[in-house]
Amino acid sequence: MQTPTDAVSLKIFLGESDKWEHKPLYEAIVLAAREAQLAGATVLRGPMGFGKSSHLHTAKILRLSLDLPLVIEIVDREEKINSFLPTLDKMLGGGLVTLEKVKVLHYRSGETQP
Repeated sequence: MQTPTDAVSLKIFLGESDKWEHKPLYEAIVLAAREAQLAGATVLRGPMGFGKSSHLHTAKILRLSLDLPLVIEIVDREEKINSFLPTLDKMLGGGLVTLEKVKVLHYRSGETQP
């Protein structure tokens, strides 16, 4: 295992139906993070949640929602995340954004070495 590296985890909580320039906001954020050459981004879809409005979003059979909660998580060095925040700020209308310090223990492509 490699030596732990200090990093920051950026989490963006938003709704599946949120848009940016006529495309899904989560997709636009991930593509912007890739363009900014951040280490990686993952979109997680939640089966249930609510935010500031307290409106419940759920995937239950009787109440199919087209606006399930999403979390985008991006981990990279603090200075790279901080330089991405102005781009993110332009894209977000609502939602919650958090930052927390993390230690990266393992970061590899998964490709085997010959």
